[in-house]
Amino acid sequence: MPRCIAFHSYKGGTGKTTIACNLAAMLSLRGYNVSLLDLDVYAPSLHAYFNYSANKWINDLLFENSDLNEIMVDMTSTLTKHAAEKTDRKIGKLLVGFSNPQKEEIYKLEGSMKTANANIQLLRRFVQLREDLISDFESDYVILDTSPGIRYWSINSLAIADILFLTLKFGDLDIEGTIKMANDIYGSFTKFGSKSFLLLNLVSGYCIPRTYLHSSQSADKMSSSMAAEGTAIEIQTFQNELGSDTFLSDQTKMELISAIPCYCDIQFQKKEFLTVLQYPDHPFAKQLEQLAMTKQIGV
Repeated sequence: MPRCIAFHSYKGGTGKTTIACNLAAMLSLRGYNVSLLDLDVYAPSLHAYFNYSANKWINDLLFENSDLNEIMVDMTSTLTKHAAEKTDRKIGKLLVGFSNPQKEEIYKLEGSMKTANANIQLLRRFVQLREDLISDFESDYVILDTSPGIRYWSINSLAIADILFLTLKFGDLDIEGTIKMANDIYGSFTKFGSKSFLLLNLVSGYCIPRTYLHSSQSADKMSSSMAAEGTAIEIQTFQNELGSDTFLSDQTKMELISAIPCYCDIQFQKKEFLTVLQYPDHPFAKQLEQLAMTKQIGV
């Protein structure tokens, strides 16, 4: 059954874009057709992530200046270029819809929200966008990278998703804001059938050296044990700091689905790209593989 997954956060800088992009690539590598949408309209970044300048943007679609065929860009070649010799699986399609980063276009979107009728019309376009990606493009997964916080564009994105991943970093401000936001708005979505989960990311306590990426030592022998060790350390840190491994879940009424360590060699790269493609044996790639294999995602 096709699924729509939204990555959301209380504030920016939680790594949701990195996780969304890598999960999309991971699912495509496993043979699924994936549509990835940049709905972080206030600070879009997928164009920079994929080093791509679009001719048409999601903005054009929302203002009915283009159709979906012009918006969705086939980035499957990105997968095959990196992974063709590393897998014997049939690779699925990876389609990406980019949001316009020009400030004039961002102001235009903001100005379009001035009437209740406009809000309803745009929500309908969001719903139609999801349905068309599933029916016309045969997408098994639609993955949404949303704007942080409680904004109209975030709410629309969450409203059309089946699975909500509320991403946060391990810090007082992020934890307190996440708890408040979860209690304020997430109950409305889960009431109508959506499933919501906490995704703890960039937690300190387990950083691997940059030299790992360039080491001549076999990554195959290292990666599984390092990923497992990292997860164990992060969960233990989480328990020690909060005093209970259920504190955050109790406060938000949401299950903690994953705890991803802070990998400095990824976080501080000058040019960030798809780690699951470039370094498939990296512990971060293994973490994403574990996430993809959860029953909630359904791989």
